[in-house]
Amino acid sequence: MNNNPHILGTESIGKLLLQYSIPAIIGMTITSLYNIIDSIFIGHGVGAMGIAGLAITFPLMNLVVAFCTLVSAGGSTISSIRLGQKDLDGATEVLGNTLMFCLINAVVFGGLSFVFLDDILKFFGASRDTLPYARDFMQIILAGTPITYTMIGLNNIMRATGYPKKAMLTSMVTVVCNIILAPIFIFHFDWGIRGAATATVISQFIGMVWVVKHFLNKDSFVHFGPEFWKLKKRIISSIFSIGMSPFLMNVCACAIVIIINNSLQRYGGDMAIGAYGIINRLLTLYVMIVLGLTMGMQPIVGYNFGAQKHDRVKRTLKLSILTGVCITSSGFLICELFPHAVSAIFTNDNELIDIASRGVRICVLMFPLVGAQIVIGNFFQSIGKAKISIFLSLTRQLLYLLPGLIFFPQFIGLDGIWTSMPVADFFAFVTALIVLGIYIRKKNKEGIS
Repeated sequence: MNNNPHILGTESIGKLLLQYSIPAIIGMTITSLYNIIDSIFIGHGVGAMGIAGLAITFPLMNLVVAFCTLVSAGGSTISSIRLGQKDLDGATEVLGNTLMFCLINAVVFGGLSFVFLDDILKFFGASRDTLPYARDFMQIILAGTPITYTMIGLNNIMRATGYPKKAMLTSMVTVVCNIILAPIFIFHFDWGIRGAATATVISQFIGMVWVVKHFLNKDSFVHFGPEFWKLKKRIISSIFSIGMSPFLMNVCACAIVIIINNSLQRYGGDMAIGAYGIINRLLTLYVMIVLGLTMGMQPIVGYNFGAQKHDRVKRTLKLSILTGVCITSSGFLICELFPHAVSAIFTNDNELIDIASRGVRICVLMFPLVGAQIVIGNFFQSIGKAKISIFLSLTRQLLYLLPGLIFFPQFIGLDGIWTSMPVADFFAFVTALIVLGIYIRKKNKEGIS
């Protein structure tokens, strides 16, 4: 079988990491590029306030992602571990529970957010000028959460159960549809920022149909069973415990962005928030590429950890860390050498370009280290060490970034907000390195080497 996941325990690590990571990286890159292109369409088709309004939605978008990864990250990790244990029935049960848990989360979270949307956006830093743009965008996105959650949740299971290329194609299909539909809705139909959101949901629906069709096919290695809709407490609790790490990371990111947006409003106004929207899109591109790498790493680490092949787990981790550092280092070089050029892609507004250019050069000062920190955090998630992964997820946001956001702006204003980010990146990297060293020494003492 070409898609037999048991090659994860025998094939060379370098080849496996390429085979599993490249499709995921392409998928994540395409997704991130869509977000960038969407922002460009909004920046040029709606204006600088449209960019600022979009930036206001980032905390709520982080929450949307948080409740989705709570299920999808846990489900994909457990399914790959079950396959490593040769437990096909267990992996099938995880698939059904992941789908049902995704739908429940989408209805509850999406519905509540929709009802209280204006209050939420004002709390997130929306002004009278930016609130209409943020509201128009999020109403459509929240209405489509059941579609979004089903597509992302099942796509992660598809990748973890031996179909990385098919999972990549899901992202490619949705993004290509989005890139085609967004300019039509924004410019031709003159729907503005609401058109961008509509294009997103329609494209994700097409991706959802593609993924659901895969799991309805009995020839797929893991597919829906006759009672896939039955939730099982032991599976849900396992999904919950492993998915809690990326969930908390996204919730913390939401809280931090709320503080950032309100600080930016205080020290720079709507234009500073718009600049952060540009910076966020640029840096997220590289972070998403590293996350694509970790998506490829996860089934390899999960399978070999489940199969007790710890030498292969270590080799996978080392290669992934090196690759992650190379990815974020390239982002550092581009943003430091061409800050004005990359900012000008999003808008023609000179004031917005100048603020974003200065901000991005400060924000990426420690960016090469970010790749290693992300890989190490996701490594612990991949082997089911939820508590360690949660701790590492929280350190950057709460222990280091939050105090910096409170302290630095009091002395150097807007630059203080930008400066807090590389400072947090440095200390989060050091913390991850220390925790990994402690874990490896402990395992070596137990005779696992």
